[in-house]
Amino acid sequence: MKKNPRVLSIVLAGGEGKRLMPLTQDRAKPAVPFGGIYRLIDFSLSNIINSGYLKVIVLTQYKSHSLDRHISKTWRLSNMLGNYVATVPAQQRRGKNWYLGSADAIYQSWNVLDEERPDIVLVTGADNIYTMDFSQMIEQHLDSGFDLTVEGIRQPMELAPSFGVIDTDKANPGKVYRFLEKPQDTTGLGLPDAPDQFLASMGNYVFTADALEEALRADAGDSSSAHDMGGNIVPAFVNDGNCGVYDFTDNAVPGSLKRDQNYWRDVGTIDAFFEANMDLIAVNPVFNLYNDRWPILTGYTGLPPAKFVYGYETRIGRAVNSIVSPGVIVSGGSVRDSVLSPGVRVNSWAEVDQSVIFDGCDIGRNARVERTILDKNVVVGEGVVVGVDKKHDHARGFFVSDGGITVVPRDTTLTTDM
Repeated sequence: MKKNPRVLSIVLAGGEGKRLMPLTQDRAKPAVPFGGIYRLIDFSLSNIINSGYLKVIVLTQYKSHSLDRHISKTWRLSNMLGNYVATVPAQQRRGKNWYLGSADAIYQSWNVLDEERPDIVLVTGADNIYTMDFSQMIEQHLDSGFDLTVEGIRQPMELAPSFGVIDTDKANPGKVYRFLEKPQDTTGLGLPDAPDQFLASMGNYVFTADALEEALRADAGDSSSAHDMGGNIVPAFVNDGNCGVYDFTDNAVPGSLKRDQNYWRDVGTIDAFFEANMDLIAVNPVFNLYNDRWPILTGYTGLPPAKFVYGYETRIGRAVNSIVSPGVIVSGGSVRDSVLSPGVRVNSWAEVDQSVIFDGCDIGRNARVERTILDKNVVVGEGVVVGVDKKHDHARGFFVSDGGITVVPRDTTLTTDM
């Protein structure tokens, strides 16, 4: 394989995200807002673009309208140079079925690869929070001689039953010996330099294009297959002794700090999503959005700057340890340890504490919002309290997570008689 291969990146963005309900009630999981101004997919796309790979297709399926709109308005690359980020919906190109799984999604979209004729195919998920230079993984793939390289992140051994586990060859740690899906028996899965840790699959793969096509064709003809990348395609390469592993710990992103290096979060549940947002707002954040050498890219909202008004002793507009997006007005209210998305308004004497507020929400006077996620355009009426009494929240029909996070669905108006 040549050292300057043609690389096509594929982002798998068709997931339904059932565990993230109700935030995925009306949108695909990769389109869920995060960190104020971003969507979840912006992190994967930013990593790919920052790595220098400028031909990207995004495979969509489930409730993809807001995701398609976000990509078309935001991710515009140079047409003159042949660069693009393009969404590819399910089209029933291989029969009367929609995408049957992640592997089938790529197989049904192979016409795009025929047009690009890549040497290397980079496949990523669309809904994890991390920064990564994929060029380093691709360089290792080229040097290894394997046709597939999977990426693993080190995790404590007690979490192994919750992940796809990469068991490496003891004689050759760069080679995958077994790929185990949520194993209950963790005997022998420890790493040589860290027996109390294992490598969890991150859902990122680098394929030699010809080998991927051959594997997808074989999988498509197997009626017993679930047509899943992690469940079927990866084990096929492992069984052939043709799969390498890339340790995420080895990745060095320009400008990253020791505190946020190798940060990765699967935000598949409400609690994980909430905690990842909270990771952004510390004085020294666990995940750093302010690395200008590896920016997380997204669309400009066109909104005015945030504003804080009123400075009376008992009526001060303020926000502490919080992210405040463009278009926000904190009008005599108090915000602590929270993330405010564009267009949010916090009115006089209102309190917002440890919460994630999506676009366009209005927090009324003397209202209180605590440990809550408000989806878009929620109106919290004057004097309304949400997130404090979880039993009351549940009685009002709101989702309350195991970790005690209340989620109010979009376009809800809360009044004192609710």
